[in-house]
Amino acid sequence: MTDIQQLACIHCGKDNSQVPLINFSYQGADYQICTEHLPVLIHSPHKLTGKLPDAENLTAVDTA
Repeated sequence: MTDIQQLACIHCGKDNSQVPLINFSYQGADYQICTEHLPVLIHSPHKLTGKLPDAENLTAVDTA
C-alpha cells in the first residue's frame, strides 16, 4: 500500500480537487496555499500561526 500525500491549503484545508493550489517551500518543508488565501500569506502571515512554523514572526508586505 502506498501513502499518497493529500495536497491541501494550509489555511482552509481545501484540497487540490476543490481549489487551485500554489506550492511553496519554507524552512526546508513544502506547503500549499489556495489562490483565495495567498493574500493571507503575503499581507497577514500572522493568521497562519499554528499552521506555518514561525508565522507570527513573518513580516507582512506593505502595499502602501
